Amino acid sequence: MASRADGTDLEALLARMTLDEKIGQLTMRTANMAVTGPVGAGEYLDGVRAGRIGSMLNLWGARWTREAQTAAVTESRLGIPLFFGFDAVHGHRTTFPIPPGEAAAFDPGLWQRTARAAAVEAAADGLSLTFAPMLDVARDARWGRSAESPGEDTWLAARFAKAKVRGFQGAGLSRPDAVATTPKHLAGYGAVLAGREYAPVDMAGRTLREVYLPPFQAAIAAGAAAIMPAFTDIAGLPMTANRPLLHDTVRGEWGFDGVFISDYNAVAELIHHGVAGDMAAAAALALNAGIDIDMMSDAYPQGLSIALARGLTDIATVDAAVLRVLRFKQRLGLFDDPFARGADSPPAVAADHRALAREAARKAIVLLTNRSAVLPLAAN
Repeated sequence: MASRADGTDLEALLARMTLDEKIGQLTMRTANMAVTGPVGAGEYLDGVRAGRIGSMLNLWGARWTREAQTAAVTESRLGIPLFFGFDAVHGHRTTFPIPPGEAAAFDPGLWQRTARAAAVEAAADGLSLTFAPMLDVARDARWGRSAESPGEDTWLAARFAKAKVRGFQGAGLSRPDAVATTPKHLAGYGAVLAGREYAPVDMAGRTLREVYLPPFQAAIAAGAAAIMPAFTDIAGLPMTANRPLLHDTVRGEWGFDGVFISDYNAVAELIHHGVAGDMAAAAALALNAGIDIDMMSDAYPQGLSIALARGLTDIATVDAAVLRVLRFKQRLGLFDDPFARGADSPPAVAADHRALAREAARKAIVLLTNRSAVLPLAAN
């Protein structure tokens, strides 16, 4: 496959694409190697061959990613490569302490090293993106996803963000041992009412700006290549349709030039939020807000062409999103070598990673001294 090493070539590629192929680049499908959402996996290779799928999640391992990538680059009309994403929130093959534990070490160098190890293992499994780090500031112990968060402190979470992005993405996204990061879930997801998953969020703008947004801004400053908005809403506006935050703040103020990837089924869930009447309206709201990739809701495949016919969005907005996805794949080096990731990890590397996991576990253990009997505990 010929290399497309500059924007002019990508624009020429875009000009050759049918509407269905454009929507395909904006569509992420799951495989059945993990269950991470409410919509089950279906057959995907035919969709890849037809150009209706641009990226995959929950598919890993050299054999499986190579099979899907071969279908994309040799059997689809335009030969556009896929990228593969998976959750590596606290390691991939090697398990490191969960984020609250690792954050307790207060050691950015350690955080970067564990992310680098996870990236090496993920890339060896054919992955090119991880849905990490999770940067939701979590201050309500009732929230079940606190285990994925670096904790309650904004300052600490921002430093955790920088270290993880640098570790995962390494010396350059095109390197075969680098995986792109997807900091999640922008923003305020950890503040759901009463700690109930999917519950609404209601907070002052100052709280959002000073507590919940800084870790994401830090991740972007460190070079994060993708961002995942939250399922939830703030003051009635779902994040998946929040153009003021996604477009005006994150792209406009912060200069983010990567891709926005929806959370699992989140675009279709705009109907349940009550802001969209059908799939076409949901697809238009998400696309207009800045969502480049629809993960597993089928709102873009089912709704975007209808939304265009209704005038709810326009082809220029579609093209801008497709071009961002193509540039993201270019940054990953996929047009030059779509099979660079996917070699088996050498055993010596795995042994080094186990030693690093033990070090991280030791540093995550925090002991308190009950000075001046502050805690009402007996001496024994």
